[in-house]
Amino acid sequence: MKTIPTASLFALFFVPLAATAADTPPAHTDAPGASATQISRANSQSNTVYIARLHSMNTKVTGLQTVGEAKFVTRGNTLTISVEVKAAPPGITHWQHFHGFKDNHAATCPTEAADMNGDGIIDLIETEPMSGTTMVPFDDVPVAMDVAHGAYPKASAAGTYMYRKPVSLKGLTAAFAKVIDDRKLDLDHRVVFIHGVSPDAKLPPSVASLGDIPAQITLPIACGEIERVGR
Repeated sequence: MKTIPTASLFALFFVPLAATAADTPPAHTDAPGASATQISRANSQSNTVYIARLHSMNTKVTGLQTVGEAKFVTRGNTLTISVEVKAAPPGITHWQHFHGFKDNHAATCPTEAADMNGDGIIDLIETEPMSGTTMVPFDDVPVAMDVAHGAYPKASAAGTYMYRKPVSLKGLTAAFAKVIDDRKLDLDHRVVFIHGVSPDAKLPPSVASLGDIPAQITLPIACGEIERVGR
């Protein structure tokens, strides 16, 4: 299996930032005891909604049609990230992130043309020209930006999982600016990847990964382009 030098790993899997109490989204103001002003202000905040419809990749390896949806809803200072996946390789943890380009041009999901070495498999490295690099993890603490060490969801025996995480929009934007050197999340210029096949999956040496991370962990199994759908 090909590997990428540690320098490349650092470039994609960024230095983690500590999440602080200040990054915690504020409590809902419609709780008992909230003032009329607080409730009015909260109700006046409109939602902005983004959706990525996930389609399967590398079915030659998985033998599955992995599908799902990622949804991003902003309300005030809270960004709620939701991911629902079906028909994923069962019983294993699946890394999930949005990818994109630092210059903010629109990322797209890779086509068959991304398979540059002709092995019939699109590995993570081959997605970069079309999809950009790993940016924000959908793990236990997205604001920490700890792509390689966060806790990711595990698929059930039926190959399904659901993920939901509200985060501070201000905190994530600040972390993104520090790590990615970009002050805008620009969700509708990004793509979502779901990764991971069985650790027993037999992959040819031509399938590349990052550093010493097994390709079975980073291999993309689904992708979706994020689109703004409403406000």
